[in-house]
Amino acid sequence: MKALINNLKGDKGIWSFVALLALFSFMPVFSASSNLAFMNNGSGNTLSYLVKHAVHIGVGFFMIYRLHKMPYHYFRAISKILLPLVWLLLAYTMFKGTVIEGANASRWIQVPFVGITFQSSTVASIVLMIYVARYLSKTRDTPITFKKSMWELWTPVGITLILILPANFSTAALLFAMVILLVFIGKYPLRYIGFVILLGLAMLTFFVLVVKAFPDAFPNRVDTWMSRIENFTSDKPDEDDYQIEKAKIAIASGGIYGLGPGKSVQKNFLPQSSSDFIFAIIVEEYGLIGGLGVLLLYMLLFFRFIVAAHSANSMFGKLLVVGLGFPIIFQALINMGVAVELLPVTGQTLPLVSSGGSSIWMTSIAIGIILSVTKKENEIVQELKEKEQREIALQKLIDKQLAEDEIPLTPKAGNEDYTIEVEEVGNPMDAVKFK
Repeated sequence: MKALINNLKGDKGIWSFVALLALFSFMPVFSASSNLAFMNNGSGNTLSYLVKHAVHIGVGFFMIYRLHKMPYHYFRAISKILLPLVWLLLAYTMFKGTVIEGANASRWIQVPFVGITFQSSTVASIVLMIYVARYLSKTRDTPITFKKSMWELWTPVGITLILILPANFSTAALLFAMVILLVFIGKYPLRYIGFVILLGLAMLTFFVLVVKAFPDAFPNRVDTWMSRIENFTSDKPDEDDYQIEKAKIAIASGGIYGLGPGKSVQKNFLPQSSSDFIFAIIVEEYGLIGGLGVLLLYMLLFFRFIVAAHSANSMFGKLLVVGLGFPIIFQALINMGVAVELLPVTGQTLPLVSSGGSSIWMTSIAIGIILSVTKKENEIVQELKEKEQREIALQKLIDKQLAEDEIPLTPKAGNEDYTIEVEEVGNPMDAVKFK
């Protein structure tokens, strides 16, 4: 175990908090999966869901390990290659119109012959954030013009968001907000940012009007997310209100200390109790203390992301940590905000805690790339320390040799001049030569 830990490079704090969140996830997922186990005349055995979640976590940590070994500058070129492929995947996902259990699930895609479903928008989010970080770091030393950035930066961003928006408004909105945050940190001109925000709102309004005028033109879930916003701001009863009410009952039942692990009652009535509303189950079983504990872990992880971004020596590394790390934290806060009715229902999972392979794997990919950045910075710091230690040791040996040979620091009159040659070789004693 010690050898394994020593083989893990990068920020140890990030490793620790990610591992704690993943380990904790087994208990609420195992408990909250009972309603899924009884669906469709099931046996009620939740062990299979626990094993499935363990496989997802295991594969996720394997991804983290493999990616954190890669030099992070490799992802600069990879993002440019993958972005057009991601657009094709998003377009296929949108027009495929996948239906899961009779519901419109056009944001999901099923891998043929495997039976695995995943959200292509999660893949697009990672690739797009890397692409934006690449562009901002590339133009760091050159003046930015809006005309040029419109083609190289905002056109790819717009295409990606347009392909995500019809099926997944919450992901598109979160991704747009994260891009705006990233370009702000990347010193993109503020007047251009303001114009882009206004342009984005105008395009969103135009999109909604087109969908309302031609509702059957292409698959979309506009009515779903608009009704969620309307229900959040009104007292009209709806299916989403049923979910929120059950989540609030679960949170109220938990109190300070909770009902205990596995003793949740609302998990049997709350839809998506193991994914979208798992935070409500956590609070019901582990109380306010458990809920605040989970929130604290995310805040500590957020702090380590800030430290990692600040410590990165390259602009690309800084932007990479911000672009991939901050969305994880914001997604967690959105999930918790929905559970306590601070936000309308969005369908965002709790990263590293909720069940679901695609969510866990995409979060793991982002974590792996961030650790790759911190690993490189740690290697640079270690190299500088080793070089400094070699120089100190070498200077001590020179001083010792000078003292033993009683060689004056300056030649006396009539004496021959002498020089000291120092060469960096394997043995510092052999590096000191006197003439």
